[in-house]
Amino acid sequence: MSVNKEVKRITTHVLQAMKAKGEKISMLTAYDYSMARIIDEAGVDVILVGDSASNVMAGHETTLPITLDQMIYHASSVIRAVKRALVVVDLPFGSYQGNSKLALESAIRIMKESGAHAVKLEGGAEVVESIKRILSAGVPVMGHLGLTPQSIYKFGTYTVRAKEEAEAQKLREDALLLQEIGCFSMVLEKIPANLAKAVSESLYIPTIGIGAGADADGQVLVIHDLLGLTKDFQPRFLRRYMDLFEGIKGAVGQYIKDVKTTDFPNEKEQY
Repeated sequence: MSVNKEVKRITTHVLQAMKAKGEKISMLTAYDYSMARIIDEAGVDVILVGDSASNVMAGHETTLPITLDQMIYHASSVIRAVKRALVVVDLPFGSYQGNSKLALESAIRIMKESGAHAVKLEGGAEVVESIKRILSAGVPVMGHLGLTPQSIYKFGTYTVRAKEEAEAQKLREDALLLQEIGCFSMVLEKIPANLAKAVSESLYIPTIGIGAGADADGQVLVIHDLLGLTKDFQPRFLRRYMDLFEGIKGAVGQYIKDVKTTDFPNEKEQY
């Protein structure tokens, strides 16, 4: 299904209206022009230029190595393709933590140099000053609670967060705090479904879940995972809609064979 010709841009206001009327929000990642064009035309509501580019585009083990310049490059490529979706860009590790002036500079660079619509950053109370400063410049901010991959070395594992009551209570408080200071939405990653449901119901801003059950106000997946371009990553929350790894490998294998046997190019494929 593709969207109709009269493209209505998704804004932060539209997302809040969707939550108010109980319409679920679809969000996917994209990092380049070609993929962004496809998923925008398919009608996805939000495109996240995620720091997951560090993993799926650059082959790093964590999201930590990707730089602000690289995020701006990916975001610029995506923005050129998008006519409808709201484009949110991750502030990479080291570009906002513990320094609200740096956070503001990073967010402004993303907005000015890429043309993106909003930024996303990880954390609750500990990043409040950074979020406030970014919001004061008129830049919309999406929060991110639960499993925060930029803190992987602190946690030491990618397992489900907030299973214990103390951490669950902090997450509930952080969610209300992010709403109170002005975030327009937040991602809830890898937390128990009943906690995500309770948090979503306690907020008037939309929540986007990943590994957080069906009661978040929307869902997000990494496009490479959804399409089966990644092979080894198989968490419980992931539904693969295609197996492009094997499909592409097969197509390339056939091409190689056709070249070797001089079947390609044939007479119709030459001048």
